[in-house]
Parts: sequence; C-alpha cells; structure tokens
Amino acid sequence: MKTLVVAATKAELTFLYQHFNLQEGDFIEDKNFDVLITGVGMVATAFALGKHLSSKYKLVLNLGIAGAFDRGLKLGSLVNITEDTFAELGAEDGEHFLTITDLGFGENTYKSNSNVNLNLPEVSGITVNRVSGNEKNIRNLSERLNPKTESMEGAAVLFACKQEKTDCLQVRSISNYVEPRNRDKWKIGLAIKNLNDWAIAFLSDMN
Repeated sequence: MKTLVVAATKAELTFLYQHFNLQEGDFIEDKNFDVLITGVGMVATAFALGKHLSSKYKLVLNLGIAGAFDRGLKLGSLVNITEDTFAELGAEDGEHFLTITDLGFGENTYKSNSNVNLNLPEVSGITVNRVSGNEKNIRNLSERLNPKTESMEGAAVLFACKQEKTDCLQVRSISNYVEPRNRDKWKIGLAIKNLNDWAIAFLSDMN
C-alpha cells in the first residue's frame, strides 16, 4: 500500500518534483508514493480525489501553503493541521451563522486520522472559498471559529479520506498572515522551500 501526496498546485511541490525526478503531470505514479495535483479550491480537490483516491493508499499526505491567523506562527514555519472546518458551509440567520451541522445536513469539521508522529505544532484550520482579506470578515471568523490557519482545500481532503476510511495528514507551511491583502509581506518562496524540504525528508524516511 502506498502514500498519496495531494497538493492544490504543482508550484507548491516544485522541489519535491525535482528531488525525486518525477514526470510532468497532475497525477504521477512513482515507486513508493503517488502525487496528485488537484487544482485550487475544495470543489477541484473533491473531484480529483473522487477520481484517484482508492483503497490502495494507506496514507494521504495533504501538502500546501496556508495563511495564519495566529501571529505566533512564524512565516515559513510548518504546522500539522489536525482539525479543519468548512467555514462558509451553512446559512446566515440575520447576524448569526448556522453551520451545516446546525442545519442537520452533515458535519462541518473533520479531523486528521493518523498515528504518525510528525513532531510539528498541531493546530486547527478552516477551509474557505474566499481567502480572507478584510478586517470585518477576519474578525468574524476569529470570533466564531478561533482558527490558527486557513486554506482553500484542507477540509475537503479530510472529508474525502473519512469517506474512504483512509488515514490522512495535513501539513502546511505558513506563507502569510491573514490580514487585509498585502502581497509585499508574503513569504511564499520561503514557505514552499521549507515545505518541500520537510516533505522530501518525510517521504525518504518512509521508503
């Protein structure tokens, strides 16, 4: 049984592709692990996993960059997101937000499922369709869910893995703080390098 490495974009796995001399493409089958590039967002992620996730995988490793609500997380640092929530899935009731769980239509929060010890800070995250960029929205999300990070795919991966009863880990590198949009402060290059260094070491140790 193999590991399936899942990321939204190939750019987030640039050095991993180079290190392992992986072929071009969005779904790569290698000797010890496969790589799936899903596209950005939870819909693209769910569709790609629906095509490729199967019982032959013992572990799904979701990799990517993320924004941090918590200023205690340094830019470029890595976190193990052990719980992820669909932040926008539900209904507005005046000034109140009703989650899909409140509405009785399912779960909005999913947990990672793996016994692998990563020795990384364990945090909770949210998954959004709209990356947060205004103070009111950021404040509302912080008060309602108290997340440490946000991405556009994480909860979708955890959801798919729960349906398939497949162990899953979500590791992300902090590329920016969640604040009014300011690209000059972002550290995407650093975040990707550190993420790839960690992933290369992790996958090499598993072989």
